[in-house]
Amino acid sequence: MERIHHNKILTTVTWLLSIVVSFYYTFHKPHDGVWFRRRIWGQNDAYYTAFRMNHIIASIYWLVLFVLQGGYIAHLFSGNVERVNAACSVGSHFIINNLFHFAFVMVFVRSLFGWAELFIILNFINLTSLYFRYPAYARFIHQAVVSGPLAWTFVAIYWNGAIMVPHPESLVARIFGNIFIWSILVYGLFFIIVYKDYTMGFNLSVLSAAIGVSQFFRQVIAFQWIFAFVIMAVLFIATLVVAIPAATGRDIKFARARNGDAERAPLLGE
Repeated sequence: MERIHHNKILTTVTWLLSIVVSFYYTFHKPHDGVWFRRRIWGQNDAYYTAFRMNHIIASIYWLVLFVLQGGYIAHLFSGNVERVNAACSVGSHFIINNLFHFAFVMVFVRSLFGWAELFIILNFINLTSLYFRYPAYARFIHQAVVSGPLAWTFVAIYWNGAIMVPHPESLVARIFGNIFIWSILVYGLFFIIVYKDYTMGFNLSVLSAAIGVSQFFRQVIAFQWIFAFVIMAVLFIATLVVAIPAATGRDIKFARARNGDAERAPLLGE
């Protein structure tokens, strides 16, 4: 009971910390540091990279994610013991995710992009470990704590990485961007096909749309926005192919059954 109590406190405090720094640096720039100091989306808009995002779409993504995470936090204080235990079982990974997100924001707005990339990669490892431990957990946990943050972290590796490299707006950098953007499609289809995880497909399609819109308004005659919208469309269609049968009850399996493990029950089999 004491461990669960500590888990509740740490989860709530680190989640609030993550929200506070995200909101503060969305509207304010830091006043310390030796490099360029900008707001979160000020950094995004300052560099015309191949992975520059539309800040409105990306902000909506994070607002929805924070709201869903609030629902997850509420389950920690539920009177249902099973829900509390399920929520606590992923608590350590969620706490680490919040701390890495806090660290990322703090260095990103101060133009310490190398450190920012390190924190993103470490969080990617943390969230990937969480996903493969619990690939099909209960719906209220999976989207808020697992697939939502993981999808963002994967795309953020390229988003921040494109800013970090020398001459991020050069032709060479954009050619590499034209190539690496297809990894979003491969990554999303992997989870849709192998785990029938339509949440990952939808999350990545939204983030692809954020890239596509930004690239379109930057340069109409270019490949990147076309690639981004193609990736968005394919992932969205693949998401519907899996989500609609699951929602109508024709396919109740969210992930492949393995060894009859009850922990890996279908997402929609709640």
